[in-house]
Amino acid sequence: MCGITGILKFDPRSGVEERRLLAMRESLLHRGPDGAGLMVRGRIGFAHRRLSIIDLAGGHQPMSNPAGDIWITYNGELYNFRELREVLLRQGCVFRTNSDTEVVLRAYEVFGESCVDQLRGMFTFAIWDGPCQRLFLARDRLGIKPLYYSINDTELLFGSEIKALLAGSAGHPVFNRAILPEFLATRYVAGDATFFEGVRKLMPGHTLSWSAADGFRGRCYWQPPVARADSAKSYHDHVGEVRGGLEDAVQSHLVSDVPVGLFLSGGLDSTILAALMAPRVDGPVQTFSVGFHEAEANEFHFARLAAKAIGANHREVLVSPEQFFAALPKLIWHEDEPIAFTSSVPLHIISRLAREHVKVVLTGEGADELFLGYDYRYRVTEKNLRLGSWFGRTVPAGLRAVVAKAVPKLPAQLRRYAERSFLALENHPRAMFFENFSVFRNAQRQALLLDASLEADRDTYDQGLGYYAAGGADALTCMSHADLQTYLVELLMKQDQMSMAASLESRVPFLDHHLVDRAAAIPGHLRMRGGVTKSLLRDAVRDIVPPEIMQRRKMGFPVPIGQWLRGPFWWLVEEFVLGQRARMRGHFNTAELSALAGAHRAGHGGQAERLWLLINLEVWQRIFIDGEDPARMFADRVQSHTHRAAAGLRLPSVSLQ
Repeated sequence: MCGITGILKFDPRSGVEERRLLAMRESLLHRGPDGAGLMVRGRIGFAHRRLSIIDLAGGHQPMSNPAGDIWITYNGELYNFRELREVLLRQGCVFRTNSDTEVVLRAYEVFGESCVDQLRGMFTFAIWDGPCQRLFLARDRLGIKPLYYSINDTELLFGSEIKALLAGSAGHPVFNRAILPEFLATRYVAGDATFFEGVRKLMPGHTLSWSAADGFRGRCYWQPPVARADSAKSYHDHVGEVRGGLEDAVQSHLVSDVPVGLFLSGGLDSTILAALMAPRVDGPVQTFSVGFHEAEANEFHFARLAAKAIGANHREVLVSPEQFFAALPKLIWHEDEPIAFTSSVPLHIISRLAREHVKVVLTGEGADELFLGYDYRYRVTEKNLRLGSWFGRTVPAGLRAVVAKAVPKLPAQLRRYAERSFLALENHPRAMFFENFSVFRNAQRQALLLDASLEADRDTYDQGLGYYAAGGADALTCMSHADLQTYLVELLMKQDQMSMAASLESRVPFLDHHLVDRAAAIPGHLRMRGGVTKSLLRDAVRDIVPPEIMQRRKMGFPVPIGQWLRGPFWWLVEEFVLGQRARMRGHFNTAELSALAGAHRAGHGGQAERLWLLINLEVWQRIFIDGEDPARMFADRVQSHTHRAAAGLRLPSVSLQ
């Protein structure tokens, strides 16, 4: 795992400035504290920061072929590099190292741009093909590793994080305001857009190449499969395939020359990984958990239960609100965009704990989207769509309109349920699935945004609806298909940036593409059989997961943000939502902001997540647009509490055998 960056000049007479490339590289120091490399050859320059996991002595980058005319800078882990190396040896390739980097480089020499089809793992890389004068960029199938790029009239810049591009750019960063409606609705930006004008993501499962002869050429080399309803396989067959795929994925993800640990929440997904990991490693599994002092946001009981079941060496860390908010500005800098999910902060804190003991961890990311683990998001939506179809067919339009008008007059508790059901929503995935789970719903966005054209310029859910429509006829399958390519990509970016901020590599076995190819091809009604979330996954691992964990209700990653923002951290709302600088941005209707903040202060539910997004957006603008130092932003307000709260945060490690 590393940080990569580079510059390509379109004019062959131009040269890459080494000092500029060094600045880009050093902005990624946290991603690779073990070593650094630089290559400049006229119009092309690559830079690299290394976190050494495979072939600790070799594997220095940027790396060239023996002739010195083809170069690579690579970030990731190739889990089949030993098998692919044998294939390449039979093709006559000679290797100078035992690194997976050299395997990718040699695979390009043999297979060309189709080399990505041979790779099993998480990766982004850039290859400069000197003889062809071609730059080739690639990103792994699911988007586990990020890659960003910007293009102007004279050059292309790329990097593992946006901050590398900013470090190499002479111009001032400009906020891409067009993404505001989508951010307010979904918390993220789907597709290749970012919060910065002129900066794009390389999409998961895509490559991008440039040459003077052909210009730019993009290619999608992989997408999640569409489920086949006509499969002759039985449910029992699918259960066996999933179990075999899980075992294979975990085994492959343990490839490393350094110790591998596990983030253990005590939920189903991480407990599965713990059970499959334990017999495949030497000694006790190193497991790590994070929680909060508030009882409702603490899962230590279940994490300890799972750790005890495998005899793990288990460590825990408690996060105080002071520690949480003290970390926030710097973590927004690390993420390069507003932190959409409150879980990013404890994720980074547990990463720091884990990094003291291991360099690599496995995590359970991706299981919910692949195996349909979100109860309300999937099960209830499928029910709403089904009942909505019946409602539309059997109830006259006039009566449906009467029912819809009656919903706002219902008692509060019943109204909250009804207004998110088929009784009040249009029977379409846009309303039932996308809009129904938005943070700010359509009417709220229209009232909040001062520039109405932002909402009108493009469909807020256009990207997700396209993936949904391509998912097949089964609503559950369509939801999974869409989330794997939108919502999950944002979660993976969070996972990467927050762990790499601690110089820790995180791996996601549930997103091994061999497993995804199997599981995503199974119809959704079998993955959520009988309305039970993850029923197929549960049946595949029932013999290795403690019953108490198998039967527990999913909690997600609870952070008591509403309680904190209503109490001692209300000042964040006053400063970053209601403050003069925030209001002067001209993005939002200040009366709507005041009403939102007042409703939260008065104890009305549902406002904390909205305030969280707005706070983060303003902090992000102060860091990246105004140029404030994130290390100093909250210092005066939380420093007096932080030292007091830090004492006793770390719980002792326990060997649960």
